[in-house]
Amino acid sequence: MKEITYRPIGIIHSPFKTRVGTPIQPIGGIDVNAEVEIFAEYVEGLQDLMGFSHIILIYHCHLCKAYKLRVKPFLDDVAHGVFATRAPARPNQIGISVVRLIRIDNKTLYVNDIDIIDQTPLLDIKPFVPDFDFRNEVKIGWLEEKSGNAFKTIADGRFND
Repeated sequence: MKEITYRPIGIIHSPFKTRVGTPIQPIGGIDVNAEVEIFAEYVEGLQDLMGFSHIILIYHCHLCKAYKLRVKPFLDDVAHGVFATRAPARPNQIGISVVRLIRIDNKTLYVNDIDIIDQTPLLDIKPFVPDFDFRNEVKIGWLEEKSGNAFKTIADGRFND
């Protein structure tokens, strides 16, 4: 298969300057403000986005240089397959976060509930649509008794290369 190349459409500006201390999920960044700067050539694509309360940011975890197929995620001390986690040390360092869209001013999106490190390259934006994104009867595997801890857990540096 050919190599796939993506170019950023913008840059995420957040108060989190290092991996250590950053929330591990958006639920841990409730009411934390951030700005998403969209590059000029993509601003037209923001039309009608303000009608959505939440958006999905798809980004490149630019500080992760290597990956592991088995990782100890932040919410456990047991190793799991990387694809059964949301760990950033992945073969393709792609991250996703559902954030609250507050307002759009020209090329800047003002968002809340952020868990993304400052200067992270933005790859794409999608609207969050409950009818599309919600599922009934969901199982969450090894996270069954641990997911409630995500709101208070912060990154501890375990994925520093």
